Amino acid sequence: MSTLALLFLIAGLGLIGWLTARVRAVGFRRDSSARFSSLPSHHGTYVALWTLLPALLFVAVWSSVSPALVTDTVLTAPAAAQLPPPGFERAAVLSEARNIANGRTFGSFNPIAQQLAPAYAAAQSRYDWIGTAAALLLAFATGAWAYLRIKPDFRARTRVERVVMLVLLAASLIAILTTVGIVASLLFESWRFFKIVPIGDFLFGTHWSPQVIPANDPGSALGAVPLFWGTFFIGAVIAMIVAIPFGLMSAIYLTQYAAPRVRRWMKPILEILAGVPTVVYGYFAALTVAPAVRDLAVSIGVTWASSESALAAGLVMGVMIIPFVSSMADDSIAAVPASMRDGSLAMGATPSETIRKVMLPAALPGVVGGVLLAISRAIGETMIVVMAASGVATLSLNPFGSATTVTKQIVDLLTGEAEFDSPKTLAAFALGLTLFVVTLLLNIIALTVVKRYREAYE
Repeated sequence: MSTLALLFLIAGLGLIGWLTARVRAVGFRRDSSARFSSLPSHHGTYVALWTLLPALLFVAVWSSVSPALVTDTVLTAPAAAQLPPPGFERAAVLSEARNIANGRTFGSFNPIAQQLAPAYAAAQSRYDWIGTAAALLLAFATGAWAYLRIKPDFRARTRVERVVMLVLLAASLIAILTTVGIVASLLFESWRFFKIVPIGDFLFGTHWSPQVIPANDPGSALGAVPLFWGTFFIGAVIAMIVAIPFGLMSAIYLTQYAAPRVRRWMKPILEILAGVPTVVYGYFAALTVAPAVRDLAVSIGVTWASSESALAAGLVMGVMIIPFVSSMADDSIAAVPASMRDGSLAMGATPSETIRKVMLPAALPGVVGGVLLAISRAIGETMIVVMAASGVATLSLNPFGSATTVTKQIVDLLTGEAEFDSPKTLAAFALGLTLFVVTLLLNIIALTVVKRYREAYE
């Protein structure tokens, strides 16, 4: 039986348990006028949880254990005596036999795999039925045990709430542990990289050329300063020159000048920009903006201009993060107490003077927080840089020149054919760790600023 069918059966048992327990609880209420601590639905939910959760937990464990049991059974077959010694070749033959048994392929490169396929199919079928029977029996047994506990004075609501709280706690722990695992992986691989390349050469070196790494001095070709500069130049300079003015002006218009009907329409439309996939921005940058930037450069005398430049990537990236700046600035300006605005107007100031000298200074912490969050988003962007910027690492202030970013280089380093433990590949993890630390610091600063702002005006 397939896993999906088994899950449907378990869900059906859970539904039956919920209905029968609820009917029994309703019967208690019909025969007594006393007050109950739980509703009939709480009793039904209690039985359904006991029917579902142990069985689902068993299915999860069995799914990870049964492949090893199936393989051990296959290895006892007579044809398994022809298998090569434990290693990559043996694992490849067993994988091929498994694919043939499951119908994922119709041919085999190795005759032994074809001979082992029937044994694999038989073992798989046997352990599938064992798992199915055990899961259904467990669901029935735990559901029946919970059903027998249903009594008029049974506090089902307390137990259901306790189970729900445990489920919520488990979900939170999974999210936290996932984050810890990602950070630990980055730290471990970066530590391996820094055992080969000195951290000073990596952080302060000005030459980045991972294609040719000298064996006696790998740090001389892996200086990441040009990457840090390209990331800063594209994401925090060019993109912000576009995003800050347009985002701030749109926020001022929407909060101070736009009619309520116009604001209701324009704000969602503006925020649609944040939901556009980055690959669409990449196409727009590569096919529209980059050629236009090249033509502009040629028209002003830059004859060597190409379609891949820092300016093209930065412009489109700035358009992409306008909603981040606009949304935070909008909320910050709208949160300024109306008494401050009314007081300024009552003193004879014009609306524009009130905005410049009262509203914006009061909303400045929130605006700064939005800008920092937008920078964090910009320096982590990859697709636009891949499609519109060059991959050449340079230290230049020329917006028409070549530039690359940390994320672009991470993609290049991990998509090559280099060995996984080579300095070239491990450099991607060191770059990722550096980017993680920078964005984390920017987010902490932004949240601190926003929190201080909220405390001032709540």
